[in-house]
Amino acid sequence: MQIYGKILVTMDCSSVDDVIIDHVSDLALQNNARVTLLHVVHSHTLDQHRVLRERAETSLNAQCKKLEDHDIDARIIIRSGEPDEEILAEIEESDYDLVAMATHGHSFMGDLLFGSVSRTLKHRICTPLLLINPTCEFPRLGTVPANPGEGT
Repeated sequence: MQIYGKILVTMDCSSVDDVIIDHVSDLALQNNARVTLLHVVHSHTLDQHRVLRERAETSLNAQCKKLEDHDIDARIIIRSGEPDEEILAEIEESDYDLVAMATHGHSFMGDLLFGSVSRTLKHRICTPLLLINPTCEFPRLGTVPANPGEGT
C-alpha cells in the first residue's frame, strides 16, 4: 500500500542533507514515491543571491542524482525569499503527502532567537511532517524489493 506518493524534502545544502536523503530514499522506494528537493535561497544582495543559488543548484543536483541512481523519481525546486514563507507556499501550491526536513538541534534559546522553520511548519501545515535529527544514527532499510509484496 502506497502511503506517501509525493514527498517534499527541504534542503539547506549542508552535510545534514545526506542524512535526510538517506532516510527519504528508503521511504520513496517503499512507496514508489516522487521526491521533490526544495531549497530556499535567502539572500540580501544580488551577488549573494547568485552565489547561493549556484551552490544550491550544485548541491541539489548531486542529491537528485543519488536518488535517481536508486530509480527514484526526483526533481528540484529552488525558490527565493524567507525560508518559512517559501516552504509554506510550495506546500500550499502542491499536493504533497509528506514533508521531510532535518533539524539543526538549536537549543530552546536558539529557537527563540533565530526562529525555527520546523516550528513554523508544525503549527501551520496539515501535511505530515517528518523531522530528522542529523546527529542521531538511523538504521538503513537496505535494498527494498521493486515489489514490496514479493517474498512475503
